[in-house]
Parts: sequence; C-alpha cells; structure tokens
Amino acid sequence: MLGQLLGAGTGSCLEIGCGTGIHADRVRRLGRTPVGVDISGGMLRHARDRMAVVRGDAACLPVRDASVPAVLAVMVHTDMPSYPDVLREAARVLRPGGVFVHIGVHPCFCGGFVDRGDPDAVVVRPGYLDGRRTKASWTDRGIRDKVGAGHLSLPGLLNAFLDAGLILEGFAEHGAPTPVVMGVTARKPE
Repeated sequence: MLGQLLGAGTGSCLEIGCGTGIHADRVRRLGRTPVGVDISGGMLRHARDRMAVVRGDAACLPVRDASVPAVLAVMVHTDMPSYPDVLREAARVLRPGGVFVHIGVHPCFCGGFVDRGDPDAVVVRPGYLDGRRTKASWTDRGIRDKVGAGHLSLPGLLNAFLDAGLILEGFAEHGAPTPVVMGVTARKPE
C-alpha cells in the first residue's frame, strides 16, 4: 500500500510518528530519503540506525515551512490526540505540489466502535460518529483496551484533510473479508 500511495520520487520523505523506523527501507526503495520524527526518545533510539531522526511533536513539527517534498504517516493517527492538527502541520511543511500519505486503521471497519467478533458480520456500535478517545476495543489483546485510541469517523478524517488545505488524490483499503487498513494520498496545492 505504501508503494502504491507514495510512489517513486526523489528528495526527503518525512515520516511523522516514525517509531522504530520500520518503513525506512520501503521509502528508500521508492527513491526517497527517509527522515523520521517521533515524540518517543525510546523509539528514536531504534530508528536512528535506519534513518535520520529528530525528536518532536507531530502537532508542532521542528521543520521549516514548505521544505519537504513528501510526508508520510503510517498507523499513527489513533495515537495522536489531535490528528487534524497533525494534518495541518503536514500541509505546512510540504512544498507546493508535495505529497502526503496517510495509512491507518480504517475508521469504518476497525477500532473501538466496531465489533469484528464475526468477520462476516462486522457491526458498528454507537459512538462511531462521536469522534473521541476510547478504551473500547474489538480485541482484548494488545494495549488498546488499556491506553485507548483516538477515533475519527470516515467523514471526520477526510474532512480534516480538506480543512488542512490538502487535495485528496487517491484511496486504498486492505484486509479481508472486511478492510482493516485505509490509505489516502493527498497533495498540497501548487
């Protein structure tokens, strides 16, 4: 999905919430130079062997305006208190014509308001449209039921791209029989 949405290119690609830097090699294979930003010093200790990194808050990126040709956010939007603010920051640091790629938990089919107990009959529970943080989880494995996750409905997520001034260009879904992951390609206007 990353290759499909980001595509080949040159120059730096800033990964917001890079964690351990696990996507750096994929970004490099696309011809881009990965650069990571994360708020966690512990994660960055692992990432620094994979890419150049800087510690920083995704809602206040330590990057100059209009300086980056590509920005990437993979599986992080539910961990950030205000993803719409992160999208505005991504738009701020992107060069005109630059590309932003979001890959994350599908808001319609996966998350705290979705019951996937029966994969053939996914049920969306009340609260889906509220757009809030939740500890409700479709699984009792992992950390979501302990620390929670942020949730935006599909319209909330897509409108946040538009509110940031980004132009939506492409979409992708992954997972079967019902998608678990959704991807978006957006571009900063010239």
